[in-house]
Amino acid sequence: MPALAADAAPQARPAVEDPVLEERVLELSHKLRCLVCQNQSIAESHAPLAVDLRNQVREQFVAGRNEVEIVDYLVARYGDFVLYEPPFKTTTLVLWLGPLLLLVAGAGWLGLRLRRRAAEAATPLSDAEHARARALLEGGADTPKQEERS
Repeated sequence: MPALAADAAPQARPAVEDPVLEERVLELSHKLRCLVCQNQSIAESHAPLAVDLRNQVREQFVAGRNEVEIVDYLVARYGDFVLYEPPFKTTTLVLWLGPLLLLVAGAGWLGLRLRRRAAEAATPLSDAEHARARALLEGGADTPKQEERS
């Protein structure tokens, strides 16, 4: 009798019809930027446009298109901004090479500054400057303040 009750109980419906399709949609959605939100993929965003884009990706997968074709369609429609990883081309050259150029420029500036600092420190003192420095350290009478007092 308990076996019959278990068979008669309503079965939970799966959340998605095709889990493989949903996994593909989710995987591609993580690579696409939400056009409304800041720094969120369309998989993470709850904005209506992101929901529409996820549905569009799902519909295109169902229509038989592959990932490259879907991405090309979205880039043609929304531009490279829709991609989290923009392609390497002349319009994105600064984006890809900018950090490297800043690193090289910073290292060059630091090297130049250290070289100048080393050259400045290597200037020797004259005998008169040594004698005056020694007198100052020993509290000698050559200091200008002591001359003014007397």
